[in-house]
Amino acid sequence: MKDKFGYSQIGILKSVNFLKFVPNSKNQHKNYTTTILFIILIMKLLKSSAFRLLVVILLLAAINPNSFAQEQYKENKKIIAIEEYKGGTFYPVHKYEQVDSKKNPKNIILFIGDGMGLAHIYASMTANGGSLFLQNFIHCGFSKTYSSSAYITDSGAGGTAIACGVKTYNGAIGVGPDKQPVQNIREMAEKKGLKTGLVSTSAINHATPASFMAHQASRSSYDDIAADFLKSNIDVFIGGGVKFFENRKDGRNLSKELKDKGYQVLYKIEDIQKVKSGKLAGLTAEEHNAPMPERGEMLVPATETAINLLSQGKKGFFLMVEGSEIDFLAHNNQAPGVIRETLDMDRAIGAALAFAAKNKETLIIVTADHETGGMTINEGNNKTGDITAKFTSPEHTGVCVPVFAFGPGANQFGGFMENTEIAKKLMKLLKVQ
Repeated sequence: MKDKFGYSQIGILKSVNFLKFVPNSKNQHKNYTTTILFIILIMKLLKSSAFRLLVVILLLAAINPNSFAQEQYKENKKIIAIEEYKGGTFYPVHKYEQVDSKKNPKNIILFIGDGMGLAHIYASMTANGGSLFLQNFIHCGFSKTYSSSAYITDSGAGGTAIACGVKTYNGAIGVGPDKQPVQNIREMAEKKGLKTGLVSTSAINHATPASFMAHQASRSSYDDIAADFLKSNIDVFIGGGVKFFENRKDGRNLSKELKDKGYQVLYKIEDIQKVKSGKLAGLTAEEHNAPMPERGEMLVPATETAINLLSQGKKGFFLMVEGSEIDFLAHNNQAPGVIRETLDMDRAIGAALAFAAKNKETLIIVTADHETGGMTINEGNNKTGDITAKFTSPEHTGVCVPVFAFGPGANQFGGFMENTEIAKKLMKLLKVQ
């Protein structure tokens, strides 16, 4: 149907690529149906096609379904891709022998590179002169990352799958598709008397670490997720997020409450790494830590500190370490940032390997919740560390992600697997089910 200016209303919708806003999940679809009906009403009331087009563009931009999978409080900004990484100095990579053992691991260290795909890893390997600590992992597989609500998962659903062994809807934190709480591996370990910890370069109540702590219907419930830390007996957590613990709408000061429970609450990594015993809450940034190299040495000493404290337990421990900002930089299509973040996590993996090789009772798993950016490599040089990469998207993609394993039980992580199988295998190996 055309208006008096000769414009087709259907044509107007197509001109703003309306179809790309069709939601992927049933939950999202309900929200958009109401909004679309509202848009139609507005279009009928407005006489000018120009005004109609403007209103449709503004409203649709505001309800982009990707915002349900990402942080809604972040400003949308135009992506200016930086695709070239110029190599520099290389860090040394040590080789550790994989000891195959029929015994179950006493400890598990799980690394999650948020948004980290094979291209991110291989680009970083090239950037470090062709070598990473990850090359010590001779047992490798692939994880299928789709959620219960969409082919493309978000970090909430992806993190919950790895933590709890359940496929759930995008945006969920520690709950199933019915929004009912699902127990995670960290909670199971805690109940069995093992020490537990979380380390993240993002806010500690962000989607991935939250999946190992909280049970909330929405990943955006940041204050509620932070409050869930007080319901646990976690031994160590280190990451950003001061404002969610101390500048809250409900007036609670969770840092004070943590101190009352016996935690050492510290804010600088220099102070955090001096802690030799006891419970520790390290809040290293107001929200997320700065990306590399601005944040400096944080992830490696945080990982080492967590391992030192948790390994004092007689029954063993479970530790999750997240390289959060691989995802952040991949969303921005910033190849240098992606590489720097992946290299930083690889060095933290090196610290864990040094412990595991000596301890011989520790299983290390390295994986991702999803791939971000659709990154590929167009040129590279192992001698100089130079890389040229391309991105197909500023969002998550649906490709499978790698799973690496080192230590007792590592041979169980080969081949293709559902992301939920990672949690189930870890629960069984740690004997916490």
